[in-house]
Amino acid sequence: MSRWLRPLVGALLLLEGAAALSFLHHRYEELVQALFRVQSQCPYVTRIYSIGRSVEGRHLYVLEFSDSPGVHEPLEPEFKYVGNMHGNEVLGRELLLQLSEFLCEEYRRGNERITRLIHDTRIHIMPSMNPDGYEVAAKQGPDSNGYLTGRNNANGVDLNRNFPDLNTLMYYSREISGPNHHIPLPDNWKSQVEPETLAVIQWISSYNFVLSANLHGGAVVANYPYDKSQDQRFRSHRRTVNTPTPDDKLFQKLAKTYSYAHSWMHRGWNCGDYFADGITNGASWYSLSKGMQDFNYLYTNCFEITLELSCNKFPPEEDLERQWMANREALVAFIEEVHQGIKGLVSDENNNGIAGAVISVQGISHDITSGDMGDYFRLLLPGTYTVTASAEGYHPQTVTTTVGPAAPSLVHFQLKQEVVRKPPERKASGSRMNNKALQKKVVPRATRRGTQR
Repeated sequence: MSRWLRPLVGALLLLEGAAALSFLHHRYEELVQALFRVQSQCPYVTRIYSIGRSVEGRHLYVLEFSDSPGVHEPLEPEFKYVGNMHGNEVLGRELLLQLSEFLCEEYRRGNERITRLIHDTRIHIMPSMNPDGYEVAAKQGPDSNGYLTGRNNANGVDLNRNFPDLNTLMYYSREISGPNHHIPLPDNWKSQVEPETLAVIQWISSYNFVLSANLHGGAVVANYPYDKSQDQRFRSHRRTVNTPTPDDKLFQKLAKTYSYAHSWMHRGWNCGDYFADGITNGASWYSLSKGMQDFNYLYTNCFEITLELSCNKFPPEEDLERQWMANREALVAFIEEVHQGIKGLVSDENNNGIAGAVISVQGISHDITSGDMGDYFRLLLPGTYTVTASAEGYHPQTVTTTVGPAAPSLVHFQLKQEVVRKPPERKASGSRMNNKALQKKVVPRATRRGTQR
């Protein structure tokens, strides 16, 4: 189906019934009440949990949608939305509350598309990563809000410049043909990040997220990695150098999925800027160090993009309904993008899942790993790929598979354990044991059979 028609068809499906939504700005207490209201209305497919607290002690709440809340089901991908990272960029916060109400209401109505999405995906929605900054911005209100008022957290730190700088390590590693994925964190990283950042890093380390978007404001464009340019000789904040990842074409497709499902993002001209197709490589726009989307890609299995959703960082309430209608289909369509590429189980000869197995795709120098249950998810564009699964202590296995434009291809791996042969015993110094005596030594049964203990 043409990419021009898909958003229209999807939007028509969502018009099956209009959820009763409240288009208001929500302060922290009202946000919490809204989340728990959704949970009470859809108790069998939702769960609320906190990943930690802000500097001023506010919970960083997440609302989960799943047919088995609180449980990772094998071969069911994990998806996340994060809003309000900059406290004064509030549209994403309100859109995620609207999305939560919408998913619940449409599920109760029996909307087939939404029901399938919730049954096949574990969706995590964090409306606000920076509730302290939001409260500062909200006190000013949309009419007199300063461009930077409430942007940072309560310690005055920009959370999207606060993650460990793995880009620098990656660029150095690339020069010596090292890895550019699952880069280990510096030893002292916890002392260098804010409480909100620490909570998010621990969160994304605990869930095997596959796809994510981070909702911002101040422009209208879908921004994809890398955010940081390798060329740091120029200190200018606005230094622009296109810096693609090994998955550049895939990231462009993900970004276009959102921009073309959005009412006007794809047109390109917004807020006085022009972005072809409504998308941009982050570093091509301006280089940003220690950002969250690059960190997701370099440290975890998650592919994250950043969505700039409004020229006005704190739009008035009368504009919220129009913004919701402009973003509704795009928010749903982007979640559906988690179901593409290949997925499967990596197991041993006894059908036990192997956690941490490395999935490599020939021609794409970026690997992902299997989760705790041995299941893996590798986002890929349609095409034919040679894929290898490997794990320490096992023989690697390579297969060739074809990926279609719709559902992901199912590719399982069963790895055979490497046989560790016991080195022959050496005659001890000064021993009187001769070769004949050695031959008479009893060989353990397991060794004779060539099996492992």
